[in-house]
Amino acid sequence: METSTEVLLAAEEKMDKCVEFLQGELSGLRTGKASPSLVENITVDYYGTATRLREIANISTPEPRLIVISPFDPSSLGAIEKAISAANIGITPMNDGRLIRVPIPELSEERRGELAKVAGRSTEEQRVAVRNVRREANDQLKSLQKNSKITEDERDESLEEVQKLTDDHIKKMDGMLSAKEKDVMEV
Repeated sequence: METSTEVLLAAEEKMDKCVEFLQGELSGLRTGKASPSLVENITVDYYGTATRLREIANISTPEPRLIVISPFDPSSLGAIEKAISAANIGITPMNDGRLIRVPIPELSEERRGELAKVAGRSTEEQRVAVRNVRREANDQLKSLQKNSKITEDERDESLEEVQKLTDDHIKKMDGMLSAKEKDVMEV
């Protein structure tokens, strides 16, 4: 790293990736409503190749508590059904020979609490990752200043900027978490 700007840009990019990762994690958590994101990343053994479900089938939600999966290749129905059952996400697929219907059962109060805890854990892991990025960037900035590549003032301004980035990203994650918790706890 040559300049404080490069350090800041790299840190921001890594923090953005943490937020994106968390978004993916949270979208995969089951709420009481049907959502294609529940099943779209399930890996199906399609002619000996591990393939994401969304790449071999259309996934729709015609009703709030129903996911309908219509494969492009009807011969893959069995493999898709097996993959959904094996994914262990608490839903049972029903194969009618043409498409797969996945009814989404009501969540018990206890299960809602567990899902909220899982969301909290995922969020905390990403908060820690963002803080690690902050520490790394701060170390790089201090080293640049020590090697006389930037001034003390530049270092101090950049350290403040890194802290601001950290705060913004953690705030974004907290917002995502509270939205997910609200969604999960809604009956």
